[in-house]
Amino acid sequence: MPRTSLPPLSTRLRHAASLAAVGLLTLATVSAIGPAAQAGASASASPRATAAREGNVVTPGDFTGFGFDQCHAPDQKAMNAWLQNSPFLSVGIYISGTSRACRDQPNLTPTWISTQLRNGWRLLPITLGPQASCQPRFPRYSDDVKINPKPGKVGRYALAKQQGMDEAVSAVAAAQALGIVERSTLWYDLEGYDNSNTDCRESALTFLSGWTQKIHELGYVSGVYSSAGSGIAALDAARINRPDRFTLPDAIWVARWDGIANTSTSYIREDGWRPGGRVKQYMGGHDETWGGVRINIDRNYLDLGRGSVAEAETHCGGVNVSLWEYPLLRPPTDTYRPPAAQMKALQCLLREQGFYDGPTGGNYNPQLVKAMNAWQTEHQVAVTSSWFVRHWIMLLASGPREVLKVGSAGPAVRRVQRALNAAALTKPLKATGVFDAATSNAVRAYQQKTGTPVNGVVAYPTWGRLEAGTR
Repeated sequence: MPRTSLPPLSTRLRHAASLAAVGLLTLATVSAIGPAAQAGASASASPRATAAREGNVVTPGDFTGFGFDQCHAPDQKAMNAWLQNSPFLSVGIYISGTSRACRDQPNLTPTWISTQLRNGWRLLPITLGPQASCQPRFPRYSDDVKINPKPGKVGRYALAKQQGMDEAVSAVAAAQALGIVERSTLWYDLEGYDNSNTDCRESALTFLSGWTQKIHELGYVSGVYSSAGSGIAALDAARINRPDRFTLPDAIWVARWDGIANTSTSYIREDGWRPGGRVKQYMGGHDETWGGVRINIDRNYLDLGRGSVAEAETHCGGVNVSLWEYPLLRPPTDTYRPPAAQMKALQCLLREQGFYDGPTGGNYNPQLVKAMNAWQTEHQVAVTSSWFVRHWIMLLASGPREVLKVGSAGPAVRRVQRALNAAALTKPLKATGVFDAATSNAVRAYQQKTGTPVNGVVAYPTWGRLEAGTR
C-alpha cells in the first residue's frame, strides 16, 4: 500500500494551529457533531473531556472481526446493550462531510468517543463529502457540491485534488475535536458511480489521491469506502496499471452485499491491500436486535493491521499453564502419580494469585496443599486435598471480567480458552489469546450446557458461570 512519509510532528502541529486561526477547526467541529455537542468539542472543553481524549487509543488498530455502521451514532444505552450481546466489536460513525444524510449527530461527543474506546469498541470515522460528478443521487442539499470533473489545461484535475485535500483538512479537524487521535484511520465515503465516464472516474480518483496525501500530512491513516464495482475497482486498476499516478489509500472498505463475511470480492485482485488493509460491507441496510435494542445497520467484516493478535506471555519463569486438559488431581499413592504438567500449572497459577510461595517443580508438597486449602476456603468450596475440575474452571477464569467476542485478543481470552478446556465440552482449544471462530463455538457450547444466553459473547452471565466452576 503506497504511503507518503509524514512531516515532523512540529510541522503538523503548526499546520493544525493555522487551521484553528482561520476558523477551519471551529467550522469542522460544528459540521461534524452538531449543536448538542459543540460545547464538549470546543477548545475550552471541560477538564474531564480533555483528560478522556488524552487517554484515547489509536482506532481501529489491529483487528479481525465483525462491525456495523449506522447513520446516527447510537446512544450509550444501545452501545452498551450491543457490546454485551451482539457479535460486533467495531462501529462506523459519520463525523464530517456536507453530503451526509445524518448531518446532526446528537450523541457524537468527545465523551461518547472516549467511552466506546475504553469499552473496547473499534471506531471507523467516516466522512461523506463531495461525490463523483456522475453520481445521480447527489448533491443532497443546496449547499452541497460534487467533485469538479474539469481536467484543466494539463489534464490533471487540479480542482478535484484540491477538493480532496480540503475535505481531509475538515475531517482531521473534526476527528481531533472528538478526540480521535493521530495514526487512527479516517475513511472517505465515495458512493457508487459510472466508471465508464472518464472525467467522472479520473476526477474521483484524483480527489481521493488529494484526500490521502493530506490525511498523511496531518498524521492520520487514509481509508476509502466505495462500491466494489466502481470506486474500489477503479482504485485497484490504478494500483496495477498506474501505480505512480495517484496516492492510494492505506485501506479500502469494499461495499459488496454478497452476504459473505470475508474481505474478498471478484471485482478486485486478491493481492491488493493485503495483509491488513481491507474491510467489506457484506450486508446492506437491515434491522437487527441485540439486548432488546433494535438498530438499522449495515454489516461489515474487518481485517486490519496485524489482525487481532495477543502478545506472548510467560508464567513463573516458563511454566506452561495452557494445557489441553485439566483433570482431577489427588495426593499421590503407590498406584497413582498426579501428572507433572498439571501439577506445575496448578502451583504456578496459585502463586500468581497469591496463595502459594513454594517451588513449581510439580511435587505434591505440603505447601501446595496449604495453598489449595486457602484458595478453597476463600472461594467457599469444600476444603480438600484434591483439586477437582470445578476448581480448575474457577481458577483459570479468575480475573477482570472483560467483554469478549470474535476479534477480542489478550490475556482475558486465554483465561476463557483455558477454562473452556477444563470444562471439556468441545474439542480442546489452543490458548492463542485470540477469540476466533473455534473459541466462539466453544463458548456457545458452554452457554448451551450451562443455561446461559447463547450468543458467543463472554459477558457478565458467562463470566459468572465460569467463575462458579459450572459445567
